[in-house]
Amino acid sequence: MSEAGRVLVVGDVMTDVIVRPEGPLVRGSDRRAKIESRPGGSGANQAVWLGSMGAKVSFVARVGARDKTHLEAYFRSFHVDPILVADPQSPSGVLVVLVDADGERSFLTDRGANLALEPSDMPVGLLGETRLVLLSGYSLFAEGPRRAALRLAEEARRRGVPIALDAASVGFLREVGVGSFLEWTRGMSTLLANADEAEALSGAGDLTAQMIALGAYFERVIIKRGARGAAVGGRQGVRLDEPAPQVEVVDTTGAGDAFAAGFITAELLGAREAECLRRGIEAGSRAVKQLGGQPEQTAC
Repeated sequence: MSEAGRVLVVGDVMTDVIVRPEGPLVRGSDRRAKIESRPGGSGANQAVWLGSMGAKVSFVARVGARDKTHLEAYFRSFHVDPILVADPQSPSGVLVVLVDADGERSFLTDRGANLALEPSDMPVGLLGETRLVLLSGYSLFAEGPRRAALRLAEEARRRGVPIALDAASVGFLREVGVGSFLEWTRGMSTLLANADEAEALSGAGDLTAQMIALGAYFERVIIKRGARGAAVGGRQGVRLDEPAPQVEVVDTTGAGDAFAAGFITAELLGAREAECLRRGIEAGSRAVKQLGGQPEQTAC
């Protein structure tokens, strides 16, 4: 789909250490568990899902210097153009994912080199051939990467390139302050948020109220509702609300990233909003049936 234009993704590269304990943790003692390491990071997940779906995608991130070469090869295997900056001091980020018996997950995060992202790392020259900037909220949760991401966003807006923002983390949203986050991102084209993030950002528990409140800041609001599907709307309220199919959940890590990729890929190919929403939900539903936040390499 090269004729549809480039998606420029900005976000984190992480190694996900996935821990599935056999039962509740025993404080001060042992619990057997299955432990695996897999590529991760919200921005990286989105880029790889987009590439696996046929989008033309470039991915911008900072990584530990010793990891740069093999990570570039990995992203290229999914048809992603990697724009990775090697950090000489900090290692690549690591995320410990604790997966409950029902597939829900909790995170312990060491963002490593991601925190050193700088404005000079941003490939502003690519905006001339970019159809959409997809920005991970993780890039806004620390001062350094925030300066870099907002610098790119400012230039994208100046050139008329739409920006889709993934809210990324309800915990970090509360840490930096909801008001600050909304002011940093006011006027971006599309907000993607899960139910908890939407509630935190809007201060409302009702879906319609969330849409109206967040529509004051974003042209379009997409709320990912997990097993309940997803909805699209804005300052006028809910425009579309689509349920999700019932599937066996293995791991919900990366489901929202797959949803974003499915929605965006369909939109770039000219699909109407309802079809984009269905494609996003289908992608998210596929993602929860596998372990880890990225598609299997055989999918590329």
